[in-house]
Amino acid sequence: FAEASGVCERGGGHLMTVRSTVAEDAIGLLLQNRSGRLWLGLRLPPSLPCTQPAQRLRGFQWVTGDRRTDYSNWASTERRCGKRCVTVSRQLRWEERSCESTADGFFCEYNYAGSCPRLPPAEGLLVTYTTPFGARGGDFVVLPTGSIASIPEIGLELRCDEEGDSGGLSWGRDTPGAWACRLANGGCKGTCGEEGGRPRCSCPHGEVLAPDGRSCSSPCAGAPCQQHCIVDGTSFVCMCESGYQLADDGSSCKDVDDCTVFPGLCEQDCVNTLGGFECQCHHGYKMLDGHCRPVSHCFEAPCEQRCEEVPDGYRCSCDPGYTVDPQEPSRCVLHCNRSQCPAQCDPHTLSCECPEGFVLDDSESEQTCVDINECDENYCQHDCINHPGGYECRCHAGYRPLDQNNCVKILEEDGDGGYSGDSGPGAQTPIPSRTPPKAEHLHPGALVGIAVGALSVALALLALGYHLAKKRCRSPSTMDYKCGGPHKEMGLQPVTSGCAA
Repeated sequence: FAEASGVCERGGGHLMTVRSTVAEDAIGLLLQNRSGRLWLGLRLPPSLPCTQPAQRLRGFQWVTGDRRTDYSNWASTERRCGKRCVTVSRQLRWEERSCESTADGFFCEYNYAGSCPRLPPAEGLLVTYTTPFGARGGDFVVLPTGSIASIPEIGLELRCDEEGDSGGLSWGRDTPGAWACRLANGGCKGTCGEEGGRPRCSCPHGEVLAPDGRSCSSPCAGAPCQQHCIVDGTSFVCMCESGYQLADDGSSCKDVDDCTVFPGLCEQDCVNTLGGFECQCHHGYKMLDGHCRPVSHCFEAPCEQRCEEVPDGYRCSCDPGYTVDPQEPSRCVLHCNRSQCPAQCDPHTLSCECPEGFVLDDSESEQTCVDINECDENYCQHDCINHPGGYECRCHAGYRPLDQNNCVKILEEDGDGGYSGDSGPGAQTPIPSRTPPKAEHLHPGALVGIAVGALSVALALLALGYHLAKKRCRSPSTMDYKCGGPHKEMGLQPVTSGCAA
């Protein structure tokens, strides 16, 4: 077993693994004209002293180091111990044997990425193949990479190897040019012709002969064109896409600033892009069907019900029975400014809603929202004023609001701030609204005028006093008062005790 395994490994393979019925069929073909027992790549690992008949591989392991398999075909044997290996017979039965014993042969398994087909038969030419693992003959159907095809009649030796950049396998040689055209078309991908007894390859229109003298390729193969390559006879021309132009090096492409080269492409703003341009609109406009149209602010407004256009913007409004939500101006909430309002009802679900602070009254045929009188609930500490949908608390004189419902007494150090009540605070000393003007020195002329005026007033008072005194000292016979009636007339005369001279 060890010697057989070494032979396979030196050829680049290993003893054969039989993991499926496909591999079994291959063994069956190889054993058609053979007899005896041949080694397979299956052995008992040193960690197991004896076989384990209950398992599929009975504890054996492939030479690849795994136990993966979908197939087994054991001959009936008992549990055995020691160094055990496996052979296969013509009946395809697996048999355990001592690894030190001799078998009639062995199977090697080689794995290759690809293969070459055998060369087509040519009259008068005998081809002999040699594989990398040493097999030799002319009956192969396919051969692995590295195989050699020998044609002694024309002194030619070909090798199965990768074909250029394509990665495929084909028969070829290191020497450029065609070989005899009668054998595999001289290796030409195009047409093989012999002029003067010398074979030569030629390519179809639009392709050129590759450096190996047998393959054909486009002139654009390997061309340095950045975008497009156009075949021009046996040469090529580089071209660029729309929006680009060919650079001075003849192969790369550079962007064309369409907005500069072609002014007026757009109604408003033109923005150059790689290979093209983009039209954009000014603020307040929107692109519609290729044209800039004024944007309605309400078109994109988040208003729940109604929207009004206002200068430089929009304003949300609501349907009757609703008002704008003060916390979220784009939304509408139910609203009623009376003590009773019709309820908002859904005709499909028959459910009704009322504004906040109202209760649904369905005692009548028409669903009505009735205002809740919060003042009946005694929310307020002092005075309560009810209004549709809410209430307002007010404080007595000498108190100020503490929160929505409660009041707190105003302390002296609180001053005159924070007062709220039904009656206003006491009268306060008025404060002048402006500073009085500063005193100034009087002009001498003004002093003279004031003195003359004062003297005139004094003289007038003196004259008035003299006149009154003279009137008081008239004759006693003078009648001061007289009263008349229908029958008599009565006169009153004052009595004086004296008169000052």
